[in-house]
Amino acid sequence: MRGVVITLVALLGVSLADVSHIVPHNSGITETTSPSPPSPYSFQYAAGRYPGHIDRVHQEAGDGVGTIHGMYSYVDPKFKVRTVEYIADKTGFHPHLTNFEDTQTVPVDSEAVQLAKQKHQALYEHIANAHAQGVPANAPAESASVLRAKERHLRLYSKIADQHAAIAAEREAERLAFEATSVANDVEERQIY
Repeated sequence: MRGVVITLVALLGVSLADVSHIVPHNSGITETTSPSPPSPYSFQYAAGRYPGHIDRVHQEAGDGVGTIHGMYSYVDPKFKVRTVEYIADKTGFHPHLTNFEDTQTVPVDSEAVQLAKQKHQALYEHIANAHAQGVPANAPAESASVLRAKERHLRLYSKIADQHAAIAAEREAERLAFEATSVANDVEERQIY
């Protein structure tokens, strides 16, 4: 029964599939079905994050020949209603933003921010000039503790490298001993037969 259902589903999938790619375009076969007429549409909805509170709406209408008019609104993080009216057509998406006037204002820097920007710009220019002359700017100097840490690291690295070399030599000796034993056993077996 399961095989019948799978076969039926497979046949239905094949029968509903688009087979236009099978017929070559220059085969002389013409289509007998006409394209469906344009279908205008419209929808709208309003939604909220909890019951009784609407914080976004969307309306859209399409004329069926490629032009869409719409509008959506939402509440921004500052609790202001923002609205976008748009037209989408063959030339693209054309939004018109309404009640966005206060988002275009640039905040005024405080005195502390102005001083920080000036300090940053001065440091940037200093570093850029030093790099232009090939001089490393603000290269860190190694302190005594950094030098001691480097020396300790190098000692540990050497110790570990020596241990690895000893292990490798030991493994190589074991391999050579195993091969020598195997060769001796092969020679002994040949002498017996």
